[in-house]
Amino acid sequence: MTSAGVVLERFYRAEAEYVAGGGRGLADFGPVAALLDDEVCLWSQPGLPYSGVWRGPDGIENFLGEFSATWSGLEFLSTRQVADGDQVAVHLEVRFTARSSGRSLETSLVQVNRVRDGLVTEFRPYYWDPAAVTALAG
Repeated sequence: MTSAGVVLERFYRAEAEYVAGGGRGLADFGPVAALLDDEVCLWSQPGLPYSGVWRGPDGIENFLGEFSATWSGLEFLSTRQVADGDQVAVHLEVRFTARSSGRSLETSLVQVNRVRDGLVTEFRPYYWDPAAVTALAG
């Protein structure tokens, strides 16, 4: 695994712990923030409950606040990475558990990420079935 891949694995662990802890105001964002570049940007595709463009560590914290309000659990069932320099594509098999209903969905997504100097600078997630994710979140 590349050094960029190691950074992303750390990020995914910190993200899952943050979500499990309840998100903003309930969980410690420090471990997540420590892995983010000041200019980090996340593009979340339209149709999701947390779609939009989220910029900077504050933006990522706001995104994860919305994400944590939607999901009580995020489990990474498997991850596979393909790296090319600072860009890492990650195929993720995940289980989301809806905070509102307690129901779960296993699905997959691909994230195209950039890591520079040990910090994540960009996230571009693409969900396999955004409609199923949104329906469960509702």
